[in-house]
Amino acid sequence: MERKILLKEDEMPRYWYNILPDMPTPVKPPINPKTMKPINPDDLKAIFPSEIIEQEMSSQREISIPQEVLDIYAIWRPTPLVRAYNLEKALGTPAKIYYKNESVSPAGSHKPNTAIAQAYYNKKEGITTLTTETGAGQWGSALALAGALLGLNVRVYMVKVSYEQKPFRRSMIHLWGAEVYPSPSDKTEAGRRALEENPDNPGSLGLAISEAVEDAATHDNTNYALGSVLNHVLLHQTVIGLEAQKQFEKIGDYPDVIFAPCGGGSNLGGVGLPFIRDKINGKDVRVVAVEPASCPTLTKGIFTYDYADVAMMTPLLYMYTLGHKFMPPSIHAGGLRYHGDSPILSQLRKDGLLDAVAYNQTEVFEAGALFAKTEGIVPAPETCHAIKGAVDEALKAKEEGKEKTILINFSGHGHFDMTSYDKFLSGEMKDYEYPEKEIKKALDYLPKV
Repeated sequence: MERKILLKEDEMPRYWYNILPDMPTPVKPPINPKTMKPINPDDLKAIFPSEIIEQEMSSQREISIPQEVLDIYAIWRPTPLVRAYNLEKALGTPAKIYYKNESVSPAGSHKPNTAIAQAYYNKKEGITTLTTETGAGQWGSALALAGALLGLNVRVYMVKVSYEQKPFRRSMIHLWGAEVYPSPSDKTEAGRRALEENPDNPGSLGLAISEAVEDAATHDNTNYALGSVLNHVLLHQTVIGLEAQKQFEKIGDYPDVIFAPCGGGSNLGGVGLPFIRDKINGKDVRVVAVEPASCPTLTKGIFTYDYADVAMMTPLLYMYTLGHKFMPPSIHAGGLRYHGDSPILSQLRKDGLLDAVAYNQTEVFEAGALFAKTEGIVPAPETCHAIKGAVDEALKAKEEGKEKTILINFSGHGHFDMTSYDKFLSGEMKDYEYPEKEIKKALDYLPKV
């Protein structure tokens, strides 16, 4: 009974997969917020290094991973593909459940896959400092790790409600030598303006992005690093799916359905895009984005141009969005707080190549607790979403008496998210599904393009 399917270091992918040339419908270009015309590479030079800009717009299907990045990846990659036998037994399902364990990275999540790459390209161009935003703290801690390993300064703007809920994420960021501020902060004009409007503003990813971008644009030798949404981020994350394909090939199996949590899209794109390429080429596989009912971008959003941040400083992206003014509720403890979604994933969703489902947070944490009790690993709240999707699929297979192979992207562990679990275990956790009128109110602020 083989529980872990492992790859050797020399079997690690040597390239990242770029889905843009394979997409049936091209992604609409980002819009410059000043000119309201499609952006060109020069528009991005103020915050991104040239090789990242090139990757963002590349038409190459495969982009080589630099040896320096591979050397750092080898600290934890390849990651194991694990058969969740105990979870299967607890559910009494004929389905086979596997999870790609990205929690084995030093930061405890999949986020270093792109943090290392972005830090490498910035250092190569002489940048000394990176700024970024973070929601639950996985991305902020991953970039802090990358800064420590590659010798860069890092400043992190962390959504205030998460900053308060997750103190040990802050501790990790500090331990790796980075600075972290609650967003909205008094460090930027965008933050000060938000605090003037509402001193008790709980923060949002859109607002934290505004602060990080402003910081980068107003300081020398400073660039901005993004943890999700854009093509280059999803590109770097495809090592997850590329490794998983090799691992399934080793055991002569292939997933029928893949579940991944989805906020901006980094871990969904990372595991899913190589398999969506297979789907485009005729393979029978479903890839499912699992999002919170309190921030239901792909299930209730509008497919249109919108700003990626609250202060309207970033390019407008053609994506599923709840409106850049959308503010998730403070009681939402499951991460995945972004108002929009990756333009690539949004277009794949529109084309029917990607499915999406939304769950309330108590049922998500119930699934995470079951996983912890059966498989032994405490999942990150974001990861619990994917587990919930997989549990429902496995129970459906049980009802139908069908064998099925299910893959979960286990995007991170929850060792620094125990405050949220405490609320779940004590019964304090509440569900909150945004009423339609709140979503419509936020959509009133959509730009006219």
